[in-house]
Amino acid sequence: EMKTRPAGIGNVHADWMGSLPSKLSAMPLRHLAVPGSHDSFTFWVDVHAPVGPDQKVYVKYLATMFSVLAKKVMVKWSMTQNLTFKEQLDAGIRYFDLRVSSKPGESGNEIYFIHGLFGHKVRDGLLEISSFLGRHRKEVVFLDFNHYYAMEAEHHVYLISMLQEVFGSKLCNNCAVENVTLDYLWEKKYQVIVFYHHPSAQGVPVMWPGNKIPAPWANTTEPIKLIEFLETTLKERDKQGSFHVSQAILTPTVNTVAKGLLWGLRSYLVERNLPTIMSWVEAQRPGVDGVNIITSDFVDLTDFANVVIKLNNLLLSEQNRKPR
Repeated sequence: EMKTRPAGIGNVHADWMGSLPSKLSAMPLRHLAVPGSHDSFTFWVDVHAPVGPDQKVYVKYLATMFSVLAKKVMVKWSMTQNLTFKEQLDAGIRYFDLRVSSKPGESGNEIYFIHGLFGHKVRDGLLEISSFLGRHRKEVVFLDFNHYYAMEAEHHVYLISMLQEVFGSKLCNNCAVENVTLDYLWEKKYQVIVFYHHPSAQGVPVMWPGNKIPAPWANTTEPIKLIEFLETTLKERDKQGSFHVSQAILTPTVNTVAKGLLWGLRSYLVERNLPTIMSWVEAQRPGVDGVNIITSDFVDLTDFANVVIKLNNLLLSEQNRKPR
């Protein structure tokens, strides 16, 4: 008898890049639509964190966060959080927004994720990504390390050498963004593009500068404002020289969070607004003036990835050009 596959995350898009028609694998990656994940857990760190030059206060704050989370007090915020890297990669996600931290009070230079998989060692996450890439040789990931907390020079040295050690020859050298097509990456056997938003990576050929992957952030709870912002920033997108991230993300306010703790942030913030955001995504077109990487949160990542990946079909029929 036929077994039906269980519902939920499938590995439907585990090989989507490798399955693209040759017309698309020859196009610059900056013109393709690529689904990314973002975890709004980060706003906890960003909103409630003591701001300012006093690193000590911040370190104390982080230490509290680690202990609170160790006690499993925090609510499971988003769906992203429940998915491992492997599950996200299987679903077709190829861009990861990464925020990392040392663990205050711990000796050694170990680095941890500070969102989604809060408190998981970065090394474990990278190994999971690497083993996926070993099984799917034509898939390519963008790792965007854009926030660092409680990290000294030696932590950066440790993380940069860890990236080189885990990914080795899979790391793509920093080069002209226009030259980066899937064909080029496949030929060179590159599968990882790391963006490292910190001066300590300067001079390391396989670390790309943060300015090559702008990700403007709307910082709003209102879907209408978010969409206006996404439209404006796409129109202003650099004609060359960088990738582009459209963050289709509503940022909860502290007030929203308080209510969210009662109702569950997902249902509170998102069930009402998700259709608006998803219809914006569905109406996009990749290509020269179009979208590139799109991230969202509180979405069913499988559906979201599916919608974004499908946008690439529009590039096959040039006459469907959407006027901007």
